[in-house]
Amino acid sequence: MTRGATSEARERLLATATRIFYADGIHAVGVDRIIAEAKVTRATFYRHFPSKDDLVVAYLQQVHQMDRGAVTAALAASATATDSLLAIAGAVAANIRSPGFRGCAFLNAAAEFPDAGHPVHAQIIAHRQWFLDTLTTLMAQVAEDSSDAAARHFVMLRDGAMAAGCLFDPDLVTETFLRGVEGLVRIHGEREPATAG
Repeated sequence: MTRGATSEARERLLATATRIFYADGIHAVGVDRIIAEAKVTRATFYRHFPSKDDLVVAYLQQVHQMDRGAVTAALAASATATDSLLAIAGAVAANIRSPGFRGCAFLNAAAEFPDAGHPVHAQIIAHRQWFLDTLTTLMAQVAEDSSDAAARHFVMLRDGAMAAGCLFDPDLVTETFLRGVEGLVRIHGEREPATAG
């Protein structure tokens, strides 16, 4: 019984933190506000999260799992690597057009936690490496030649779209982003590997 209640309190804390960290920024939100909005005691908070940094790490892990879920769904619905890449771009575009969109949670957190040795920064880097590795694997299936560069190009297009999507018309931003990814995938697929002469 206690374990279920404990788990429910942790989920409520994490859901509350996820909502307000993303909307208002991490440093701007104090532990007292999270405790009040989650309707838990201070002792309950610290039983689950010994520090605010522990909660921030859990928040980013949760966002990572949501992103992984979107990528997994895109891969499951796609017959080819090209289709998968376009479906991932479509998921990014849908995110940008969603209500309350405020940019990339990881890029936002990176601006607040620039210290490379901080556990929060480590979560950011791990997430970005997973995304890059996923794209590199797919690009290699389209064309092995320069798949690393093509994957990095996709990530840069995505980063730009995520930054612009909360500043400008999201429909225009996503249209530009999707067109850019389509062109990138097409050009990458048309590249011929160098042949020995």
